[in-house]
Amino acid sequence: MSEFQKPAPLDIKCTSTDCDNDLHCFKQLKKMTPDQRGKCRACGADLVDWKRLHRRDKGDAAHTFEALQHELIRHHFFHRPVDEQAMRHAQRKGRIALKGAARDRLGKYLAVAEPPRDGRQTPLEGNAIYYAQHATATCCRTCLQYWHNIPKGRPLTAEEFDYCATLVDLFLDEKLPHLADEPMKVPPRPRGLPPEPEGPHP
Repeated sequence: MSEFQKPAPLDIKCTSTDCDNDLHCFKQLKKMTPDQRGKCRACGADLVDWKRLHRRDKGDAAHTFEALQHELIRHHFFHRPVDEQAMRHAQRKGRIALKGAARDRLGKYLAVAEPPRDGRQTPLEGNAIYYAQHATATCCRTCLQYWHNIPKGRPLTAEEFDYCATLVDLFLDEKLPHLADEPMKVPPRPRGLPPEPEGPHP
């Protein structure tokens, strides 16, 4: 049997667009005029009710999730199946500990005034928490600022942190509906085997 070769990294960025398929990027460009801000930087599509989104109403999370999916990278993480490594990690943790780990990660890599390597601190695969952060735009302070109107350069307030953690929790519940609350024993996979087929999106 030939040795398994690790696949190439995902070719997707926060600024990726596929406007023909209604998947955009709303990250602002410095050259944008006030009238252009909030619209797709590639095609000018105006699809997000920013005033409603910036209320940061946890009770309106369904609308927030729908709005996020107008952006290509958010849509990708809402709809791609969870990779095997991330699934195994989630099963070993269980839902309760996974959510606890998500809060720890948000506290360390998002909530501080100046997170280390901001913009690059959240990998693209290998952990369901990463999926949740990219999907909900809680992956870095730049995405947090333009999606949720939480300014960079200062620590998150307790209320802002709780809002971010709630979005991550809701995403994990939606993405992994059958994950047990408690940890499971998951035996290690032999080295060199190709990854198992990814399961369907819940």
